[in-house]
Amino acid sequence: MSKKYNVYGIGNAIVDIITEVEYDFFDKHQVEKGVMTLVDERRQQHLMTAIDMNKSKLSGGGSAGNTVTAINQFGGKSFYSCLVAKDELGKFFLDDLKKNGVATNLTHEACPIGESGRCLVMTSPDAERTMNTFLGVSSFLSPEHLDEEAIKHSEYIYLEGYLVASPRGLQAMKEAKKMAEKHKVSVALTFSDPSMVKYFPKQMQEVVGASVDLLFCNDEEAMIYTGTASVEEAREKLKDIAKRFVITLGANGALIFDGDTFINIEPYQVTAVDTNGAGDMFSGAFLFGITNGHSFAEAGKLASLASSKVVTQYGPRLATDQVQKVLAQLR
Repeated sequence: MSKKYNVYGIGNAIVDIITEVEYDFFDKHQVEKGVMTLVDERRQQHLMTAIDMNKSKLSGGGSAGNTVTAINQFGGKSFYSCLVAKDELGKFFLDDLKKNGVATNLTHEACPIGESGRCLVMTSPDAERTMNTFLGVSSFLSPEHLDEEAIKHSEYIYLEGYLVASPRGLQAMKEAKKMAEKHKVSVALTFSDPSMVKYFPKQMQEVVGASVDLLFCNDEEAMIYTGTASVEEAREKLKDIAKRFVITLGANGALIFDGDTFINIEPYQVTAVDTNGAGDMFSGAFLFGITNGHSFAEAGKLASLASSKVVTQYGPRLATDQVQKVLAQLR
């Protein structure tokens, strides 16, 4: 019997403010280039006055939010547990989920008073993204915001690694994993960002526990987590922590372990202008594939093509017609 949802995601609800900056912006405003940094509201406000808001655009974001949206765009069904405030950005985020057909247990009326999470995504001329994130009320996401019934009716839960930075978020991840195991639902985890693995190794290990069913990471995260100096060493050690895993390799494609063999996924040659959301798109397309009758190799090919399309434009998501073109190209 097929489940109601392919994937139940849990993660931060963030509205992305996407903008382009020159190289000197980072030194001038003391921003660490190329990574995601959590900032307080005051710091966020300072940076927002330093960019050109008229040339910036808003997009529904959050790592797992991007992934569950992609699943739905490809024709799957997903559910998202998150937390926004009862403000304009919160309404924007929830409307965006609804527009993409993503189910959620959160209503705007029930949202807390406060500020919704937002991420300033600064794209430099080398197409690298630098993110400064103010979590707002999203940092209060906790076990009480989970929906066990929706988890029970899902094929996979998908845990966003960024949540380990918050004690409540960490608890929510562990609780969701417990519920999934109770209902025999597969557990997928994304490390999200090298900084999460580097600065929160203990918390990440608490989520991984004995094992996860499916792990998503990039080559840098894989090496940091396993304490190795090469992808070849890392992939062997990852076998001990995940039954199956995907290591994305940027412009070099991806490496997939399906529980039995390694599969090399070829990259699609493109000119990248913005790498923001490439990993989220890869996870979404891959999860859609494996929950809709495709093999790991086929799902990897779909994910590689979809993520290659997303880096050729600004923003972490594809438009519906672009998704249709990706599916048509693979057919």
